[in-house]
Amino acid sequence: MKKFNIRKVLDGLKEVSSSTPSVQVGPQENHLIQETLQSDHFQLCKTVRHGFPYQPSSMAFDPVQKILAIGTQSGALRLFGRPGVECYCQHESGAAVIHLQFLINEGALVSALADDSVHLWNLRQKRPAILHSLKFSRERITFCHLPFQSKWLYIGTERGNIHLVNVESFMLSGYVIMWNKAIELSSKAHPGPVVHISDNPMDEGKLIIGFEAGIVVLWDLKSKKADYRYTYDEAIHSVAWHHEGKQFICSHSDGTLTIWNIRGQGKPIQTITPHGKQPKDGKKPEPCKPILKVEYKTTRIGEPFIILSGGLSYDTVGRRPCLTVMHGKSTAVLEMDYPIVDFLTLCETPYSNDFQEPYAVVVLLEKDLVVIDLAQNGYPIFENPYPLTIHESPVTCCEYFADCPVDLIPALYSVGSRQKRQGYSKKEWPINGGNWGQGTQSYPEIIITGHADGTVKFWDASAIMLQVLYKLKTAKVFDRNRSKEDKSSTEVSDEDPFAIQIMAWCPESRMLCVAGVSANVIIYRFSKLEVTTEVVQLVEVRMQYELNDIESPDGGGGGGEQTSALPTPGASPQTSGPPSHPSTSSNNSDGGNMPCLKVRSTPLKQSAGYQVDLVVQLVWVSGEPPQQITSLALNSSYGLVVFGNSNGLAVVDYVQKTVVLNLGTVELYGSNDPYQRQPRSPRKSRQPSGGLCDINEGSATSEDRCKSPTSDHRDNSFSRSRSSSVTSIDKEARESISSFHFSDTFVRKGDSALTPCLYVGTTLGTMLSLALTLPPAGEQRQLQPVIISPTGILVRLKGSVMRMAFLDSTGSMLPPPFEPWFEPNVTADGEEREKVRKRRPVSVSPSTSQDLNESQYAVVCSEKQAKVISLPSQTCIYKHSITETSFILRADVVQMSQGVSLACFCANGHIMTLSVPGLRPLMDVNYLPLTDMRIARTFCFTNLGQAMYLCSPTEIQRITYSQDTCENLQEMLGELFTPVETPEAPNRGFFKGLFGGGAQSLDREELFGEVSAGKASRSLAQHIPGPGGIEGMKGAASGIVGDLARARIALDERGQKLGELDERTAAMMASADSFSKHAHEMMLKCKDKKWYQF
Repeated sequence: MKKFNIRKVLDGLKEVSSSTPSVQVGPQENHLIQETLQSDHFQLCKTVRHGFPYQPSSMAFDPVQKILAIGTQSGALRLFGRPGVECYCQHESGAAVIHLQFLINEGALVSALADDSVHLWNLRQKRPAILHSLKFSRERITFCHLPFQSKWLYIGTERGNIHLVNVESFMLSGYVIMWNKAIELSSKAHPGPVVHISDNPMDEGKLIIGFEAGIVVLWDLKSKKADYRYTYDEAIHSVAWHHEGKQFICSHSDGTLTIWNIRGQGKPIQTITPHGKQPKDGKKPEPCKPILKVEYKTTRIGEPFIILSGGLSYDTVGRRPCLTVMHGKSTAVLEMDYPIVDFLTLCETPYSNDFQEPYAVVVLLEKDLVVIDLAQNGYPIFENPYPLTIHESPVTCCEYFADCPVDLIPALYSVGSRQKRQGYSKKEWPINGGNWGQGTQSYPEIIITGHADGTVKFWDASAIMLQVLYKLKTAKVFDRNRSKEDKSSTEVSDEDPFAIQIMAWCPESRMLCVAGVSANVIIYRFSKLEVTTEVVQLVEVRMQYELNDIESPDGGGGGGEQTSALPTPGASPQTSGPPSHPSTSSNNSDGGNMPCLKVRSTPLKQSAGYQVDLVVQLVWVSGEPPQQITSLALNSSYGLVVFGNSNGLAVVDYVQKTVVLNLGTVELYGSNDPYQRQPRSPRKSRQPSGGLCDINEGSATSEDRCKSPTSDHRDNSFSRSRSSSVTSIDKEARESISSFHFSDTFVRKGDSALTPCLYVGTTLGTMLSLALTLPPAGEQRQLQPVIISPTGILVRLKGSVMRMAFLDSTGSMLPPPFEPWFEPNVTADGEEREKVRKRRPVSVSPSTSQDLNESQYAVVCSEKQAKVISLPSQTCIYKHSITETSFILRADVVQMSQGVSLACFCANGHIMTLSVPGLRPLMDVNYLPLTDMRIARTFCFTNLGQAMYLCSPTEIQRITYSQDTCENLQEMLGELFTPVETPEAPNRGFFKGLFGGGAQSLDREELFGEVSAGKASRSLAQHIPGPGGIEGMKGAASGIVGDLARARIALDERGQKLGELDERTAAMMASADSFSKHAHEMMLKCKDKKWYQF
């Protein structure tokens, strides 16, 4: 094969483009449109983060404020209140959060990190900020404990020592409990790290310290010595008190629990192995897996609860992780879907010396959050109201729509609410602290996520909340019956044959189209009625890249094969109607006509919601798998779906269920092809390209064909060879289709009438047009063919074409025409149906100042540059080079409240906006240096300055580039802290007070303060004042304003009550007055009467 220099081709490209009409902006066209968007309309900031905290590591709960905090391995902090109140913060160091502790009902939180730093967060502002930090330099932190209503935080370390920190000043106390003082002098071994610290519920002066090696010490804080020591020959993982302070329980590494009396030296009073088989001859039960945590909670009526994680016997191989709830004689083993990270028991009281009355258990799993209702039989779980199921199956693509039709969310919600699972707890979700924001922004927003298992989820994303509306399972369309040999291999393979690759959605008509990784396209209609589809309609398409295969033996065979290399305009291509099933051709030895997946042949019951209308499949041709689909578009007004790949494009008429056009990429150009392509021999082996990227094409085998976009072989695709650096003729010839746009526009130069049109963008930067001739609406639309004729190249750009859009003569966005939604399953009068189905014409209102023939502008954006073309004259009036050194990953033409803008996200992390049609740069922010393919694949812009991407496999990060939203954000965010009365302390009772029972208090200030304890060693830890910063100030200010407002309301209420009291007093005085009058009259009447006269 003859090698050639790519530069010559690009130089040729430049020459061709410079020979097109003037690219310079002519003075007469410079002021065609008054642009309203200015750079001060744009500002970039993060708004909210939704989803399950990625790789969680710790958890805490405030029982009075009812707020849950979760820390992660990357230093993130997520706070959850009532549904819709959530907050995300980040520790700058990015170290794992190993421990969290609320200052209960104080609006503050302490976090301890794996880098041995401790931080105090202020939660009394909408965006929490760090007030103080303390960085330990000589010791590793292993445990923290903050007693309720105390300001002294105990910090246990790996060396076995305990330090105290004043949480107000964040200064270390000179009081230290050294490990060698705590253990017996006779023991020579180090007791290991501190795994537990807590004070005796009935005596604050006594502290229990658990060391990993199996030693527990009861420490007297005043006398600074150990009262009792308890030793066991197995390592300790956790310790918990009985609320009366006379007993405690330990969990051990051999799967046992030991219960100890505090005055009982030597041996535990009871040893339990919850999951151990008890041998008959009285020997010790066989060891089990470690019990990682135990909690001991008491109730006024009935037995206490012992709740533990871990401890299963070693012979339960393959058994899922369990939480065990022991209550009296019953033991419930609750299986979890993922490993348990931590759990907390929610109790009615924050006081440790009162009956705990547990009502729920929050279980933090590696990939889920489960809350169990302890008060109901069978321990059902609560229905989780947070949007934590984004990652139920890995997300492969996303779309974001702001300012949707208002009836959409209710429609999706009503069909989605029927999908709810049963069997949840009847009670309200127990984590319900905080208050919603007071935002005024109220337009409907919808996010759609496509997943690796073929599901598509619709989310209500209005007003910075997120709630799942509806879930569609696209895999139902296909047969899942795999042969037995396959089954054994599928467990280890990472293939996701149903993975969603691209989604196209028309919000007005509610039509949905998805392209799967197995080269299939499914078209769905929305219906409120259930229906059973006897046969799923199927169209098969053979797409083959071959310049000289017109004489090839299988030419013209399958569904819609184009037989002539150059169609004459208006020639209807040969198509096949929906064939019954591919089984007829499945016995071909070369795998010809075989699709990757088999469409089900049995009737399909489709519930209300999205129902399959048509399946289009690309089939194997000449022993070769089909290429993955790289672009997709649908138009409800024309009744067409178009998709493209590296072989070409196919247009499917979903009304008539036929292929209208099936063209190789080269055939689009006709005789005007600017590229010198080498014809390829028909039998040369070709490798399939890799779907989302074209890296090392040769390495992708046919087994990789149906792999999901989540599998690893695609994750390094940032080294993807761009069109500007292609080196082999083979890749050069493989020009893929990268984008489509339907519009009513002037298709040919000098046209005076609008024509339905399809624009095609390719990876080599060409934008071509195809004119559509549609039959009239009504019955003829069902019968007459749609005719498509290529009309040539409109413009060429550097790099792959990403996005196309059209503006009218005033610079307003021209949305593609659409058909309003109608109920597809109503068998109504034919006429009524047709009324509904009439195509909506696009209104074009050229401004009076210019001729009709300058009526539209086409905006085209490639990976490198943007151009604006005036139609129908087809002159390029504006062009702008967006990036030289990088390339654009996502571009969208968006409607802002002040005008239309082009928003771009670049591979170097920059987010840019340009004015349209003038292409003036308005904003350029270096937002995030891109690190992974996930962000590239999921980033989307939408109208009104909103954007989103997946910042981790489980979380959606939403950002805004609108100044208005940034300004209103503070109001829109929820408040975590709300003033709540602290419950009253438990009553000591008369006899306990008399005989010295009840809780003993301790003056910690006197004991740990600088006066008596002295100063701590300076080299031990460094105090760092928190950044607080402007955000903190703003938050604090808004918090203060909120407090003032609350105080004012309280005063008003108080004034009102005083006023009422005043009125009541006046009324009482009046009635007393009248009473004294009556009494006086009576007295006068009776004054002179004798006793016998009464």
